Amino acid sequence: MNSTRFPWAGRNYRVQTAATVISGIGTSGAPIATAFAVLALGGTVTEVGYVTAARIVPMVLLLLLGGALADRLPRHHVMVAANLFSSLSQAVLAVLVLTGEAGLWHLLLLSAAGGVGFAFYAPAAEGMIMESVAKEHSARAFAVFRMALNGAQIGGAALGGALVAAVGPGWVLAIDAGTFLGAAALRLLLDLDAPVRQADGGGLLADLREGWREFTGRRWLWVVVLQFSVLMAALGAVESVYGPVVAKERLGGADAWGLALAAFGLGLLAAGPLMVRWQPQRILLVGNYGVFLFALPAVALAAGTSLPVLSVAMFLSGAGITVFGVNWMVALQQEIPPELFSRVAAYDHFGSIGLMPLGTAAAGPVALLLGMEGALWTCAALIALLALLVLAEPQVRRLRRAAPDVVPERETVTSG
Repeated sequence: MNSTRFPWAGRNYRVQTAATVISGIGTSGAPIATAFAVLALGGTVTEVGYVTAARIVPMVLLLLLGGALADRLPRHHVMVAANLFSSLSQAVLAVLVLTGEAGLWHLLLLSAAGGVGFAFYAPAAEGMIMESVAKEHSARAFAVFRMALNGAQIGGAALGGALVAAVGPGWVLAIDAGTFLGAAALRLLLDLDAPVRQADGGGLLADLREGWREFTGRRWLWVVVLQFSVLMAALGAVESVYGPVVAKERLGGADAWGLALAAFGLGLLAAGPLMVRWQPQRILLVGNYGVFLFALPAVALAAGTSLPVLSVAMFLSGAGITVFGVNWMVALQQEIPPELFSRVAAYDHFGSIGLMPLGTAAAGPVALLLGMEGALWTCAALIALLALLVLAEPQVRRLRRAAPDVVPERETVTSG
């Protein structure tokens, strides 16, 4: 990243962004490979859902521990260890798939291992990127960061789908293992002199209680996370289970779904320049407008549209995620004390994905009960309804962007 063009981008920001791009290329193709590895074993939509849920369960169970450790230990150490663990688990899975020795239980176990790696990585990574830029540059920095990540997702999804169709899912999983290893090596270059956040001697449980008080003391924060807890369960069913199955049955298989995911990534990327320049004052109100677009892929799949129409829906959904995501990161960095970034991020992730295992595991039975079309329409309606309901909270509608060089007055958060 050119430091002349981006003078606000410090060393840690540049290194973290580059490492995220590298791992993002592999991570974007891995879900396609895993889903089609299950289908290659003769698995059904139900088994695809179970394998997806197996990854999410350990995320939910371990995210809070990961957040507490990331606020207590050097964040780059936590990220490197998590990346190395994920590289090893994906490498083992790749070998099993390539040698034809993989069974459903291998996919379940190693998907769960990937979830463990993510649980320790994600809070540390979010804390690192939020503390690496000054508040007055946050909107631009977060937009550029998401553009870089989303560019990797475009290439990773397209490459993943094409490689699954051409040479099978095993090689895609091997690439994912390699990108995790490369990202870990790059993150060793993060600033080793960054100050370690000092623990107050109360232990991890005290750290978690402090993070919980911060989280529950801000109504806008927990209301949006509650919204996403249900919304992500529906999205997980659509993107991880129903989408690949519909692609196999009607759209042409893995390469078609890879193209649809690439359109999604292109939407994520295309909204980036808008968010670099646009700094709306009511950050959560505008961000939530983007959430309405999340329902479009389910609508397109339910309506039996062609691949081009589905790709447009995926593009718009991706754009909506960038609009929400940048504004959400700005709100967190603006309102949350830096020493609590990772713990609050962990509660955010924990709440947002807590019901995803239920959503993905229930995807098959729901499709059997309602039919694929009925299940998809239900997901679309639920997403739109949640986007509407969250606007009833005044703090969501009214939270404003802080003026430059002004530190917002922080609420006094108590356990009462």
